Amino acid sequence: MEELAANKTILVVDDEDDVRESVREVLRDEGYRVIDTGDGTQVLEMIRQERPELVLLDIWMPQVDGIGLLKEIKSQEPDLNVVMVSGHGNIHTAVTATKFGAFDFLEKPVSLDGLLLTVQRALGESSNAAAQQGGAKKKRAVAKSSDAAAGVGAPSSIKQKTLKKSVVLSGQGLHSGVKTGLILHPLPPDSGIRFTGLSGEVTVPAHLDYVGSTGYATSLRTQGFAVGTVEHLLAVLHSYGITNLLIKVQGEVPILDGSALEFCQAIEEAGIEQEDQEISEIVIDRSYRVDAKGGESISIEPADAFSVHYELRYPAPVGEQDYLYRHSGADSFRDEIAPARTFGFLKDIAKLQTMGLANGGRLSNFILIDDEKIVNTELRFADEFARHKILDILGDFYLLGRPLRGAIHARMTGHSDNIALLRKIREGLKL
Repeated sequence: MEELAANKTILVVDDEDDVRESVREVLRDEGYRVIDTGDGTQVLEMIRQERPELVLLDIWMPQVDGIGLLKEIKSQEPDLNVVMVSGHGNIHTAVTATKFGAFDFLEKPVSLDGLLLTVQRALGESSNAAAQQGGAKKKRAVAKSSDAAAGVGAPSSIKQKTLKKSVVLSGQGLHSGVKTGLILHPLPPDSGIRFTGLSGEVTVPAHLDYVGSTGYATSLRTQGFAVGTVEHLLAVLHSYGITNLLIKVQGEVPILDGSALEFCQAIEEAGIEQEDQEISEIVIDRSYRVDAKGGESISIEPADAFSVHYELRYPAPVGEQDYLYRHSGADSFRDEIAPARTFGFLKDIAKLQTMGLANGGRLSNFILIDDEKIVNTELRFADEFARHKILDILGDFYLLGRPLRGAIHARMTGHSDNIALLRKIREGLKL
């Protein structure tokens, strides 16, 4: 680490003497050259004189407004990375700072691990600890003799991908009802998809091992940190082939309009960067199946591509819906699946709210159905409900950490069934 840090200068700006001292000592122990000030009015001059590679900037200081100072720094030194730090921030503050050009946002009290990981990312330094934090099981080699026997060929090697730049979104959690947001940060190869809070201290990998619950949405949990309703975002990352990404979020991924379209737009706005390293897809070697009460079932068969066939049967006014999605890249997903919105029944809303769920449900972020009609909107597709179930499956099936090749057939299933099938696949393929 010290070899990487040699000759790199970090400017620490904070009006609290003890904070500057502790951060200074930590960074100097790692081999960085550290300069610091408690006077925000000196920052621009210090940047001109000292030419730091990174600025750690407190957002609340007596002399200056941290966001205003951030704007000035980025206008004069657009290539200089600035990490904002605050003891009174929330995800909205973080989103605002990122929109104005901050590389990242850290919450006080700043943890040692979170600080160092953020500094390393901001300076473009790789870190094995960063890639491994959270204990994700990243087993890449999956070629098996049974693949050839099934007639589907050996696993393809696919280039890993991340984003070209950070991007932010804001909205409301469907189940928590809390205003929330997302900051998506690029990560180096072999990092995987990871969720973290504002402190950056604990990360939870988007992996089957960390599924916390599957009641009406999929949540991930580790070491006291949890994030809910991850499936729509993961479906987008799955379909766009994003393999390495850090996702900062406070509690729950925002529901937006109930679909995945805004996530698609954010990914396309940021741009996708292909990395040098490769990742091997998971190839289904035989049939796997999960059956549940009431005729629900989900299965997967060997195939030469990835597809999902969903059958949905509800009483009127929904009726029967049936859709087959063959994945042929991001465009097919964006056009066929991403616009399909979350739906719910009026008779179930009170029950969900007594369970502490659906508190963020609004007429603008999901399709509401009563006994006779759709209450609040016009459908985007005649089979929008079946397509939305496919969206959920695409998200859940990225929790094995890699693209997958096989044909899924599901009938009236939900997140719990998806996760049960994933566990059977993992056991069968020894992943």
